[in-house]
Amino acid sequence: MHMQTILLDGNSLTREQLVAVARHGAAIALDEAQLAHVQRAADFLADKVNCGEPIYGVTTGFGSNADKLLGAHRARDELPGGNPEQRDGTLLEELQHNLVITHAVCVGKPFSTEVVRAMLAIRINTLMRGYSGIRVSTLKALADLLNRGVIPVIPEKGSVGASGDLAPLSHLAIVLLGGGEAFFDGERLSGAEALKRAGLAPVRLSFKEGLALNNGTTQMLATAVLALDRMESLLATADLAAAMTLDAFAGRGSALREEVHALRPHPGQVETARHVRELLDGSTLTDIPYHLVPRFRSWLADSWSDAEDQKQHFDIAWDYVPPSQRHGREAFYQRFLPFKGGKKHQPQDAYCLRCMPQVHGAVRDAFDQACRVIDIELNAVTDNPLIFPDKSGTMVIEDQVISAGHFHGMPLALAMSYVKAAIPVLASISERRLNKLVDPATNDGLPAFLIGNEDATDSGFMIVQYTAAALVNDLATRAHPASVYSIPTSANAEDHVSMGANEARHVLEMTEDLGHVLALELYTAAQALDYRQDMLNAARRLAQRGDWRALAAKIANAPDANHPARAQFESEVQALAKSLVGAKDFHAGAAVARAHAKIREHIAFMARDRAMDGDVRVICELITAGGLG
Repeated sequence: MHMQTILLDGNSLTREQLVAVARHGAAIALDEAQLAHVQRAADFLADKVNCGEPIYGVTTGFGSNADKLLGAHRARDELPGGNPEQRDGTLLEELQHNLVITHAVCVGKPFSTEVVRAMLAIRINTLMRGYSGIRVSTLKALADLLNRGVIPVIPEKGSVGASGDLAPLSHLAIVLLGGGEAFFDGERLSGAEALKRAGLAPVRLSFKEGLALNNGTTQMLATAVLALDRMESLLATADLAAAMTLDAFAGRGSALREEVHALRPHPGQVETARHVRELLDGSTLTDIPYHLVPRFRSWLADSWSDAEDQKQHFDIAWDYVPPSQRHGREAFYQRFLPFKGGKKHQPQDAYCLRCMPQVHGAVRDAFDQACRVIDIELNAVTDNPLIFPDKSGTMVIEDQVISAGHFHGMPLALAMSYVKAAIPVLASISERRLNKLVDPATNDGLPAFLIGNEDATDSGFMIVQYTAAALVNDLATRAHPASVYSIPTSANAEDHVSMGANEARHVLEMTEDLGHVLALELYTAAQALDYRQDMLNAARRLAQRGDWRALAAKIANAPDANHPARAQFESEVQALAKSLVGAKDFHAGAAVARAHAKIREHIAFMARDRAMDGDVRVICELITAGGLG
């Protein structure tokens, strides 16, 4: 199998390419032309150091130590009890070494392999821009980590998102030095052993290389990209879930029409309405006449005279609206027959269906805004100071080595705060649709909890909604933005930080539960859609047999044989039978039907209570794998 290789040049990395590296094992290659820019900055920096220039983080300390200029030799030649390896080389090299080993202090469970692979690719790509002073040899050694499958162990928690992701990036860089821990071939090893098994040698850092390796927005960017990749799939899944639910309700499509959304053209809203229209294309359930839709009635031994229909797990019914109750509504009953079944006589659906383009669309807009920010950040330089070796016409070092604040993660933090707030919104409207499906007061004639329950022993899908409710509450309590809580660090040298690493990590974690909520809606909607289609088609078959009296037996509140309205009732029942016979086979939209069939390949319709844990696991796995797309 040919393995994709992504060429990194510092200028053209895309989210799709990063996902290919992180999740699909793509290798990387370094653009040779761009490596010349990398080496030029390293050579320039070495020249300035040899000239004795004071340069932040190179010949001075870091952070609150920035006012301390490094000497030509140590204050003490001997350091009793010290580590001799740390005293090899110059003070400038020791500065970079110590920066990495003292900053690797994160805690918590390790990031997944895909997050660490994304971090490696991002860090390499930003260093390829040639403004960081790292040597080509060191950059190639970092690329070898990724391509040889050495995955540094990076605990999840410890970055405040300004001076970049210092602590987690130090866990990444320390393995390059032969320290820390790493996974190799699935085994957790010391960094030195992982390098050895991969055929790699430890690196000794030169001027500014420690700072170049651990100063940047890499962790928050990696988790943000992976979260957005997941969100893109979930936005499509949410539209599919809503479309399946709308079909299961035999709902109304007018709120999705193109001319409607042209009057309020928020991009996400317009796109969501278009997508759901596409999913519903071909449906004979949406906008079905009210009078055709029967409501559920519990199965009884004498519910059906036909042996095939007697196998059904339901009975059906309508209520008759006698002429005496139609006063003032004559126009309506000239258009629709006087039978109340499972579809309410109202021109609009509940908000969770009718306002779905506005809600899903607003979440899509939040996603798009985050993508705009992330796409810029993927090819940005985010360390400090910045090296401008080609700047001419100046002899002032501060014009060529500039301390700035590109490591500050607030652009990403606020973008992810927006997505973070949007996730429980999307989950909440999904849970409301699920709840509407199982509640007999709101599900438009479907059975309570979507189960026949003729023996009063079945709970059906009742507890599925509990799980969805618990997930939505959990998402809502986690949605508070981390970016509004700056806690100063480095003795107040870093007096405002972004907390963007927490923000992006939270979003990535939250996408899992969002996926579970949408999976539960689809699981429930598939059951509801079966009931709706089966009940409608059973009514149609009953009418096709040509015995209007069998159909009349399904209608409550009918006038008795001696009532003056009896003749009109019989005429109207025959008209109902004709309408049912003349209707096309009742089915969902083509895309919804394909998704429903995919679910049914793995999860059978539930006619009676059964263990549902396996069903729930399977539907969640299908959504995680994108298996309904």
